[in-house]
Amino acid sequence: MTGLDFENILVIAMAFAIGGILKGATGAGAPVVAVPVLALFYNVQFAVALFIVPNFVTNLIQLIQYGKSDNKTKFSWAFAIAGFVGAGLGTVLLALLSSDMLLLTVALVVLIYISFRLAHPHWQLDMTWANRLVVPMGALGGILQGAAGISAPISITFLNSIRLDRPQFIATISLFFFGVGFFQLPLQIWYGIMDWERFVQSCIAVLPLTVFMPVGAIIGRRLSPAVFDRIILVLLASLSARMIWGFFF
Repeated sequence: MTGLDFENILVIAMAFAIGGILKGATGAGAPVVAVPVLALFYNVQFAVALFIVPNFVTNLIQLIQYGKSDNKTKFSWAFAIAGFVGAGLGTVLLALLSSDMLLLTVALVVLIYISFRLAHPHWQLDMTWANRLVVPMGALGGILQGAAGISAPISITFLNSIRLDRPQFIATISLFFFGVGFFQLPLQIWYGIMDWERFVQSCIAVLPLTVFMPVGAIIGRRLSPAVFDRIILVLLASLSARMIWGFFF
C-alpha cells in the first residue's frame, strides 16, 4: 500500500480481519469494529473511504447469495433507497466536519449502539410500525453511514427489532449497504475524500475481510451468540472510551 509503512498495513489488516470475523459470525457489523479502529489510528475520513470497496464487494456477494430469500421486497427497497439518499447528506457532512468532531461522533454513535443493545436485548417492533418507520430509519442509517461509516445504531438495531430471520435479514441489510456504497463512492471522489491511492488501498483491504469471514463463521458456530456479542460490545466500549479520551485530552 503506497504511503503506508509495515505497521500501518498491519493495523489496517487487523482492523479488517476483526471486521471479517464479526461479519462471518453474525452476517453484518464489520464497519462497527473496523471503522473505530482505523479512525483511532488515522482519521474518520480515511476509515470511511477505506471501507468503501470491501463494503460494496462483500454486500454484493451476500445480496447474490440471499437475494432470493427476500420476501419483503417493497420493505427492503424502501429501506435501501432511503439509505441511498441519506448517504448523500452524510458524505457532505464527512467532507465538511472536522476530523476531531467526526471522531467524537463515531465514539458517541458506538456508545449509543452499545447502550441500546444492553438496555433492550429482546425488544421487538411490530411490523405495522416497522413499515411506517422504514423510510426515516433508512435515511438516518444512510446519514450515519455516510458521515461516520457506521449505521449499526440505526440500521442493524432497526432490523433486529423486527426479528427477521437470518436470510431475510442478510438480504435486506446487504441491499441497504450496497445502495449506500453505490452513492458514497462518487460523492467521496467529488469531495476529494477518495483518491486513487485510497481506492487501491480499499481494494486491497477486501482481502483480509473476506479471508477472515469463514473464521468468524467457525467461531460463531462454537461460541454462543450471547457470549460473542458481549465480547464485541466490550471491545467497542474500549475503543469508544479511547476515542473520547483522545478528543478531550
